[in-house]
Amino acid sequence: MRTSVLLKNIAKFRNVFDFGDRNVVSWFPGHMAKGLRQMKASLRNVDCVIEIHDARIPLSGRNPMLKESLDIKPHLLILNKMDLADLSHKQRILKELNNQGINNILFTDSFKQHDASIKKVVPAVINLIENSYRYQREENMEYCLMVVGIPNVGKSSMINAIRRVHLKKGKASRVGGQPGITRAVLSKIQVSERPPLYLLDTPGVLPPKIESLEHGMKLALCGTILDHLVGEDVIADYLLFMLNRLENFSYVEKYKLTEPCDKIQEVLKKVAIMHGKFQKVKAITGVGNITITVPNYNAAAADFVRAFRKGDLGKVILD
Repeated sequence: MRTSVLLKNIAKFRNVFDFGDRNVVSWFPGHMAKGLRQMKASLRNVDCVIEIHDARIPLSGRNPMLKESLDIKPHLLILNKMDLADLSHKQRILKELNNQGINNILFTDSFKQHDASIKKVVPAVINLIENSYRYQREENMEYCLMVVGIPNVGKSSMINAIRRVHLKKGKASRVGGQPGITRAVLSKIQVSERPPLYLLDTPGVLPPKIESLEHGMKLALCGTILDHLVGEDVIADYLLFMLNRLENFSYVEKYKLTEPCDKIQEVLKKVAIMHGKFQKVKAITGVGNITITVPNYNAAAADFVRAFRKGDLGKVILD
């Protein structure tokens, strides 16, 4: 695609996303509050806290309550789903996190069957534990870790991946493609024999007040908030806005558009046609009611968002 055409279109793109009267800043289900209480109650039996977050939003959406409540233990931040993130920004992200006082950071992809990044987790944790005071657990030869984070960032998948790598065993924790699969702190799950290492899976906990609508939309786009609470049409529109702002025009070729576009209805129409997403509706005319077939924009919006989450629209860092 010619640069002159791109520049011409970029000039017409939105600079600001219109949130209207939408509000996604107060989603804090009861199981989240209960989960945080359970985490605090389990801390005395924990040697290290592993916080898992989505590498596409490494700065947005991390729950400050987790740090405030659990910061008495050694802390490892894992930025998961690195295969979906634009790692050309890795050094900038590390610098910003270091400025926040977070120095123990790993990038991982817990879905790869043989990922060297997963093998780094246990040694990093052991190093942190052995270089810190274990309070009343000095004589306990077993290490216990707590895995925390916001919903749907891959906590259970990470536990299963570590277990697969070190024990050669299958799933021990439920996983799913939507937030809210883990509802309470689970019993200990063994993931390593040498040393004896156990993990506690925990429910995803969002902050009771998300910092801004912008942060909320990034969380929604990455699937950490249930889609229907925001609206798939709104999430799809924000996705198009962000792709254009990042100058990521992979959607143009994928959906056979002639050029980059800033109008979500035009993009969704192409998505609907390509994937056969249509619906029949009644139309009132001067000669009576007739049934017509039109694009199903809601189904197309779900497909558009799903393509992004799978990585089919390119790698991004939304922060």
